[in-house]
Amino acid sequence: MNRTVAHIANLLRLLPRALLILLVLAAPALAVPQLRADNGSTIEAPAARKGGVGFVLLVSLQRS
Repeated sequence: MNRTVAHIANLLRLLPRALLILLVLAAPALAVPQLRADNGSTIEAPAARKGGVGFVLLVSLQRS
């Protein structure tokens, strides 16, 4: 009986620490749906300009 009481007391002593660790690990996963709900804060980068450098490199690297 004493062993069982000691085991339960040890479990109750470690339970808050385990819950805190679980909460810290689960916080990013729980925050994802809240971040996806707001679509008004999306900042898009401007479209890249085409400079034609790829064609110049292709022509200059061809073997004669």
